[in-house]
Amino acid sequence: MRPRVDWMTQADERVLEFLHDKEIVASPSVIAANIDYTQEYLSRRCRKLTDAGLLQRVDASNYRVTDLGERFLAGDLTAEELEHTEDHLE
Repeated sequence: MRPRVDWMTQADERVLEFLHDKEIVASPSVIAANIDYTQEYLSRRCRKLTDAGLLQRVDASNYRVTDLGERFLAGDLTAEELEHTEDHLE
């Protein structure tokens, strides 16, 4: 079971799932076209997920899931392990 933390949104999980399931590196605009959120919103969420260590920015506009992100998707992280990242997101 995946941990729930206050700063994460449903969109965050969908971004991680999309990148993981497709096994791709993608920009927020590509992700937005596939999961039905705006590019602007997903750009902000991708930055927050990167700050939390769940995504990695690979160039000016593309992201991929990190090992920590994979652990989150697999349910191998606790909420406590993710909550400490909240301070870095504001």
